[in-house]
Amino acid sequence: MVANPLKPKNLSDQVFERIRDLIFRGDLKPGEQLKSERELTEIMSVSRPTIRQAIKKLIEKGLVENRQGQGTFVCNPKDTRGQNLLKDLIDWDDASLRDLLEVRMALECQAVTTAAIRSTSEDVDALDRHVKEMRESIEKGELGIMEDVRFHMTLAYATKNQIQILLMKNLYDLLHFGIEESLKQLYLDPDNLEIILDQHQRVTDAIRSRNTESAYQAMQEHITFLINFMCDESALLKQDSVSLSSHGQSTVNREKRAFK
Repeated sequence: MVANPLKPKNLSDQVFERIRDLIFRGDLKPGEQLKSERELTEIMSVSRPTIRQAIKKLIEKGLVENRQGQGTFVCNPKDTRGQNLLKDLIDWDDASLRDLLEVRMALECQAVTTAAIRSTSEDVDALDRHVKEMRESIEKGELGIMEDVRFHMTLAYATKNQIQILLMKNLYDLLHFGIEESLKQLYLDPDNLEIILDQHQRVTDAIRSRNTESAYQAMQEHITFLINFMCDESALLKQDSVSLSSHGQSTVNREKRAFK
């Protein structure tokens, strides 16, 4: 956890953002316990009330939860449905995975070219780590969903563009769901997962070498592969019965709320 003292303005919001960024980057993983109030106070050089306000906001956003007598833990993204205004808006329009992939094509092809210019060695190391963790997860018979999500969130942070980061933060739930649904179907043919791993590695290698053209091409080929796969007749038939809205809260219980 970064130990730099925070600026005196909007301290609780800054603490909230700091911890949320750690979750989105994958430095804090689902099920992982946050440090105690006292430790967070010392690390961030703020008061306990400030920490409490930030934790309360994280809980309200569904990013963490309090467990009686145990502490505060990072939530699984599956349990945070209905907390994101952008996701709610898309839910109402019964959007498809192809719709989401087309948006990602525009956002992430631009992101990789920017990341190839602005990324730090720490960013590239994190991308490498996420690809390695994806491979390890798949070798265990899992899908590597969270590792894949962390890769794409780390890519956004590597752009150093605050609007790009903000957009990806608000797409977090959709990104998780889209990757989960894609990998579930890709897993029907294990060769597909090897292709996905290779595509992620090519993106990382292009960013490391500062090659903007190769980075753009690698990401374009990755998302095009996913779109083409989803348009395959058997996958399309299955997707006709699956929409982003079916994965959210019921209409009765769902509330549209702004991302605070």
